[in-house]
Amino acid sequence: MNILDKILADKRREVNENRELYPVKLLERSIYFNAQPVSLAKYLQRKELCGIIAEFKRKSPSRGIINEFADPSGICLEYMQAGASALSVLTDGKYFGGSKQDLAAARKFNYCPILRKDFIIDEYQVIEARSIGADAILLIAEVLSPGSLKTLSGLAESLGLEVLFEVHEPESLDKLPDGAKIVGINNRNLKNFSVDIEKSLELAERIPPGVIKVAESGISNPETAAMLLKKGFSGLLMGERFMREASPGKACRLFIRELKKQINHS
Repeated sequence: MNILDKILADKRREVNENRELYPVKLLERSIYFNAQPVSLAKYLQRKELCGIIAEFKRKSPSRGIINEFADPSGICLEYMQAGASALSVLTDGKYFGGSKQDLAAARKFNYCPILRKDFIIDEYQVIEARSIGADAILLIAEVLSPGSLKTLSGLAESLGLEVLFEVHEPESLDKLPDGAKIVGINNRNLKNFSVDIEKSLELAERIPPGVIKVAESGISNPETAAMLLKKGFSGLLMGERFMREASPGKACRLFIRELKKQINHS
């Protein structure tokens, strides 16, 4: 059993437990459930921004502890003030040190779109995402069947949530439902967690025109970020690059400043 299999097995147990503790009817009473979501797609296409989806995460299975005691409300507010187009908040506890409370805390002080990043495998988690203030959810093609991708994305859209479909391998593009609006290409190998930025460039050529493309993982410098934007990407999901710094918000602001210089000089 590889790390991904372990994560998914644990996630199934977690979902079943949460469903008993917090039934759907309770989730639907949340103050966020009927609030108007903010469009991730629209924010990624805003010309005055540069597509950075700044991520809040404390640790990862591949890199261990990143920023164990980070404060989500403060850092996410600083990300937004730095010029991030959107936020991504890890809500997996065991492997990424996150929680649903982290996303709710980020929601309190932010008006830009927030992506719930987790291993979503069940309709319950989609409803849960709406209840904690998420505007969009991540669906990973490698861990879901075509039928599940269609069902989960359909439920998300019925609740007003947008979907970032994540792919790691070329064959996963064929699993995506018709009309997928935002597709993220993750440069990280899910089985051994190695990273190859070339994956984004290769898979991008197979994504239909009009689909919003997001590059994920391995973006460490403004030059690479500018190159990806020039190649047609509208979003760049970045977490570890900022979270390893003493001040993630300041690191994000400096990165965006340099990225804009790169864009203007190209």
